[in-house]
Amino acid sequence: MAMLSFETISFSETEEELHVTLLRLFKTTIPKEEVEHIAHFTLPDSHTIQFDLNQEKAEIKFSYLLEKYFSSLSNKLTGNKVTYIHRNSGIPLLGNVAFGIVYRNSSIIEIKPVTSCNLDCVYCSISEGLSSTKNDFVVEKEYLVEELQKLIDFADEPVEIHVGVQGEPFLYADMESLLADLQAMENVHTISIDTNGTLLNKEMIDRLATITKLQLNLSLDALDEETAKKIAGTKTYNLKHVLEVIAYATEKINKVIVAPVLTEGWNNEEMEKIIVWIKSLPKQPILGIQNFLRYKTGRNPAKEIAWDQFYEQLEELEKKHTIKLRLQKEDFNIRKTKELSKPFQEGDVITATIKCRDRFPNSVIAAAKERNISVPGCEFVKEKKIKVKIVRDKHNIFVGKLV
Repeated sequence: MAMLSFETISFSETEEELHVTLLRLFKTTIPKEEVEHIAHFTLPDSHTIQFDLNQEKAEIKFSYLLEKYFSSLSNKLTGNKVTYIHRNSGIPLLGNVAFGIVYRNSSIIEIKPVTSCNLDCVYCSISEGLSSTKNDFVVEKEYLVEELQKLIDFADEPVEIHVGVQGEPFLYADMESLLADLQAMENVHTISIDTNGTLLNKEMIDRLATITKLQLNLSLDALDEETAKKIAGTKTYNLKHVLEVIAYATEKINKVIVAPVLTEGWNNEEMEKIIVWIKSLPKQPILGIQNFLRYKTGRNPAKEIAWDQFYEQLEELEKKHTIKLRLQKEDFNIRKTKELSKPFQEGDVITATIKCRDRFPNSVIAAAKERNISVPGCEFVKEKKIKVKIVRDKHNIFVGKLV
């Protein structure tokens, strides 16, 4: 009798199918006849599957079956396809801006364990959210922590880890466990994380407060409820809840930053309201107003405000309300660190192996020399060898062109 238990996987069944959920957000189904082909099975609880077979054989055969059907994972929020990146996937975590690890030779190392968002913000620079049709990624926590530790050891000095995902980080079911792992790393002095706050609550904030290195960066773009819903891109956005979360977090967590995005024609009149509300809190968070910028991949609902005009507006608000609004590089103690070598340079022609689909259609992720490479205009054929000319190599983020 074999008992297979999983922390991050849960099961349910219908007459014909075994439903498998990974990290609460990602799902696939396996025909029951394929599971029964291993051996007769039962589900003692939602995280355990039991087979009438010896333990070793059951583990090997069911692992193969999971691997097969994890290639058909989908996102419960959007229905989008999902790629699960784990230690045995053959997909390196360095090389892409959407997932894994981004090291820009500075004292801030970015980690990206998941893509996906529960909002649809009008100003999103990557058009992420409920209306997105892009392929999603989710990274095994243990794999991410192991590879991050190698990079921290390489940097060999205190660093900040920034959880800056393409979407909402608290959709990642392993996030609290990941933060605890980061807290335990000796050469990590700060753990910053960007969130829209909608998935947080008082109980979770109490747990997050035990992460003493945590810096919580929260979005807040309007105090008018209808305006807030329009900017968030969904009528389900709960402004009252987000305000309660911000107020509670400022009392419990060491460092909280509230970061509105000033978007011309959408929330100009809301900035002053936000300032007044922030100043009314018993413990005032840092307020850093951001300027909306247009991006090729963004939704771009407005024109950009010229930087000199933007800073003039902030200066007027600072004087009027006696508050600092302009956050600069020096506020975050960003330093240059040891440069990570690149296994290939722009212009090099290399052989790489296709591993998975990239975020956009007709684009793939290929792997070579412990890096992943985005290759647009390429048909997905898993494990196919391709010749690629490197057309981008900045900060070990690679884009290639088929040759």
